Amino acid sequence: MRLAVVEERAAHETRVAATPETVRKLAALGLSISIESGAGLTSGFPDSAYSEAGAEIAPSAADALAGADIVFAVRLPEARGAIKRGALVVCIAAADAPLAAQLAQADLNVIAMERLPRITRAQSMDVLSSQANLAGYRAVIEAANAFDRGFPMMMTAAGTVPPARVFVIGAGVAGLQAIATARRLGAIVSATDVRPAAKDEIKSLGATFVGVEDEESAAAQTAGGYAREMSEAYRQKQAELVAATIAKTDIVITTALVLGRKAPRLVSAAHVASMKPGSVIVDIAADAGGNCELTVPGQMRLSPNGVKILGYVNWASRMPVAASSLYARNLLTFLTTFWNKDSQSPVLPDADPIIAGAMLTRGGQVIHPELRPIPSQAA
Repeated sequence: MRLAVVEERAAHETRVAATPETVRKLAALGLSISIESGAGLTSGFPDSAYSEAGAEIAPSAADALAGADIVFAVRLPEARGAIKRGALVVCIAAADAPLAAQLAQADLNVIAMERLPRITRAQSMDVLSSQANLAGYRAVIEAANAFDRGFPMMMTAAGTVPPARVFVIGAGVAGLQAIATARRLGAIVSATDVRPAAKDEIKSLGATFVGVEDEESAAAQTAGGYAREMSEAYRQKQAELVAATIAKTDIVITTALVLGRKAPRLVSAAHVASMKPGSVIVDIAADAGGNCELTVPGQMRLSPNGVKILGYVNWASRMPVAASSLYARNLLTFLTTFWNKDSQSPVLPDADPIIAGAMLTRGGQVIHPELRPIPSQAA
């Protein structure tokens, strides 16, 4: 079988779906590997490294995709017309119902890695976790770069520089990494999250928990391990609670996301106005519109009272070498988990919870229950 990897062409995307390390392991499965020339350059992997690992270098995306039975990508490839019918495409699909219908019409069997269920078997292939971990780390590094003081307390003969106060909103994978990184840099850290289990996780990292605790917060986590979207009443109570914390905080890092939805607005313009000049807000949720009312996705904005709001998008791509290495291993693990050595091909059972959760289209049909057209639409 032939596996293809093409250059990512989406804006702000610097990652690649395979590395020389994973190419060697894919080739050991019996696959022939085709890599589009230049696909790994922004991630630190030149064509020569792929060649040495056993891949064929193709001059264009169309050449790389020609005849490929499996396609690895970070985002859905733009050159989908060049992918042969019946091919397996493994990527972060971010597909809605209309796009899923197009993929089915093209007869592509698409695995959306962002939809993997949060179960033990899927942990080593969980792309959301591997990428969010890096995003949380990078957010703190960017905050430290933008902040006009140091993170730790510094005592000198000329006086003492107080430690930075960091408030992390959202204690999922990205938030927990942000807490740990800020603590390592010497900051005083507090954090909040709607999921009840997050309280102990926050405290275990040495941060102070800030949050509304009521019946709604007790049911704030889905069976799949994701945060539920909270009611407007809950968000209002949470906003009131965090307002006092934000007013005395130097750095706010927001990470609150709901899969497939617009990011909830948790930091208002009034909250920003209460912060001291020189403070920093890092909005990891900028890709989904942002948790801060004043966030401009893709940009750094200075508020009227001198607060820097970092609304950069695709935070994992700001660390492309590490992000690509982890992402490529996630994809490799997925494929090897379902690889049949006898047929030298993947076997994807519909009944397997990983396949049931992540497969969008198969055999020319949309099979994911959340994207399937309702009967009246199908008619």
